[in-house]
Amino acid sequence: MNRLISYVIVAVIGFIALSSTLFVVDQRQYAIVFALGEVKTVISEPGLHFKLPPPFQNVVFLDKRILTLDTPDADRFITAEKKNILVDAFVKWRIVDPRLYFVSFSGDERSAQNRMAQIVKASLNEEITKRTVREVISGERGKVMDGIQKKVTEEAKQIGVEIVDVRLKRVDYVDQINNSVFDRMKSERARVANELRSTGAAESEKIRADADRQRTVILAEAYRDAEQIRGEGDAKASQIYAQAFGQSPEFYKFYRSLEAYRASFKTRNDMLVIDPNSEFFKYFKNPTSSGAGAKK
Repeated sequence: MNRLISYVIVAVIGFIALSSTLFVVDQRQYAIVFALGEVKTVISEPGLHFKLPPPFQNVVFLDKRILTLDTPDADRFITAEKKNILVDAFVKWRIVDPRLYFVSFSGDERSAQNRMAQIVKASLNEEITKRTVREVISGERGKVMDGIQKKVTEEAKQIGVEIVDVRLKRVDYVDQINNSVFDRMKSERARVANELRSTGAAESEKIRADADRQRTVILAEAYRDAEQIRGEGDAKASQIYAQAFGQSPEFYKFYRSLEAYRASFKTRNDMLVIDPNSEFFKYFKNPTSSGAGAKK
């Protein structure tokens, strides 16, 4: 019984010792094998690997995927025109030299990120101080990112890191400048609006004046044509009257007298002070005189 227990203990100890010599490297990782605190080898291929049991050899794993360095807060920079802006950027990076990376930061990823954040900030400052706000925001934004990536890449090589991409997420004015910019934009928009309003009023007056002129011309031409037509009609009417009444002058006199009576006695209150024996009342006294004259 004691011998069986001894075998079991030896087997357990042997299993523990054997398992401490085996380790698995994932395809997303690097494995750095240390021998008494010194880097022995770097393994980048995935699979099952062997090492000596601790404390003779130890293994540290590093992530070989593309990682993101994203600053939590925007940093303030000064442009070439001495204006303060806030810039928020992020960096895509990955470890390409695990040995150099580990030696540089002792495997501390936070220290590596802090170091790269300092490199990015220095590169941003160098690029932004050479450009105006307009160039940073829109005009040369691509050149700014390319310049930053180039400088950061050169610095990152010294710590075993490759920079995949650098992007500016946000470029904005500080609050004090934002207020002044908004006020200036508001004033500019108001100026443009007033200018458009003035231009519109001038165009409106021009169109109204042209419409009034055309109206006056149209009315004048219409009045001229109407008078011309009226004159032609009156001439024809006079001609017709002359032809008709020329055939019977006495009837013409009778007709004209009736028109005079109609015009003189429109209402019952009309009054005339005139000699009853005058020529005006000729056909009142003898209505058939026209007929007698006509028969003659």
